[in-house]
Amino acid sequence: MFTVALTGGIGSGKSVVADLFAKMGVPIIDTDIIARDLVQPGKPALADIKQSFGRDVIKKNGELDRVKLARLTFSSTRLRKQLEDILHPRIHAEIRLKLQKLESPYAIIVIPLLVETGQVAAYNRVLVVDCDESTQMSRVIQRDRRSEDQIRAIMEVQAKRPDRLSWADDIIENNGTLQDLEQKVAQLHQAYLKMAET
Repeated sequence: MFTVALTGGIGSGKSVVADLFAKMGVPIIDTDIIARDLVQPGKPALADIKQSFGRDVIKKNGELDRVKLARLTFSSTRLRKQLEDILHPRIHAEIRLKLQKLESPYAIIVIPLLVETGQVAAYNRVLVVDCDESTQMSRVIQRDRRSEDQIRAIMEVQAKRPDRLSWADDIIENNGTLQDLEQKVAQLHQAYLKMAET
């Protein structure tokens, strides 16, 4: 199956773009959703996280304390790598399973940290959703009620814009209106359908 990895920085509009592709009947595999499912109470990944990071990252109700875990991993490359070693092989296995069940011409796989985790070569095409940093900042402040410092810390961990864009086969600039976005997605959808045929 022809696969398109969709990526972009925080607040770039990845989810909006993925939703527009979904409206056109394209299957979307979202790695954030897979990751959330993998750490539900009773799942092996959560047990491994508890063993590696301690009981402090588990809430009293048995759920993962995402805020505490994020605080730990954002401040340490070693701990972030440790978490990736637990989650990424399981996420890749789940993507493969989901792709095997699909019968569509192509699929979009949403991977926020595609470039950072060296997964570019695993997909036929890389689509980057991009916008300027001030737009990213204002969107995330509105959406998540985070402070500028918190958002900058997240952006520091993510690939720099020029680096991310250098890996792109296709780029959607998301500084305009929803109508602009719909038009760009419709054009790419037609292009991907043709690519999937060859």
